[in-house]
Amino acid sequence: MLQPPVKSGPRYDKLIQSDKVRVIDENGENLGVMYTREAIEQAAEVGLNLVEVSPNADPPVCKFLDVGKYRYEAQKKANAARKTQKTQEIKEIKMRPNIDDHDYDVKMRNVNKFIEHGDKVKVTLRFRGREMAHQQLGMDLLRRVQDDVEEIAKVEAYPRLEGRQMLMVLAPK
Repeated sequence: MLQPPVKSGPRYDKLIQSDKVRVIDENGENLGVMYTREAIEQAAEVGLNLVEVSPNADPPVCKFLDVGKYRYEAQKKANAARKTQKTQEIKEIKMRPNIDDHDYDVKMRNVNKFIEHGDKVKVTLRFRGREMAHQQLGMDLLRRVQDDVEEIAKVEAYPRLEGRQMLMVLAPK
């Protein structure tokens, strides 16, 4: 009578190249050095897979593991690590070279708020028409921004001209 094929994950047993391996059981106890075939049979008796943990050792170290459970726990660890990490966004503030004082203050309040939240800030200064002839005004404005945020941020990318706009990137200290 034919038996249905057993569904299981990848068989790590087949990937072990060495003839002899040092075996560690599911409880973490060292069973010693034995032939790979014998170790695979012992792992199967317990209902686990034989997984090569340290292939560079002499002889390679293998452990009895439930591969599905091992992968599940590794995935849970990775998800927990991803949850706790802080992603740093780049916020953009757009200005013009002839910006008024009040408008400048509003933009600077936003810059300070973004930097305090741990985000980088890209300050974009756009030139129109004849303003391109007065690029020094734009450079002075970006220098003023740099001086105003000096104690909370550092300049990551110094002002540079790209076409009709001047860019500068600030990062929290």
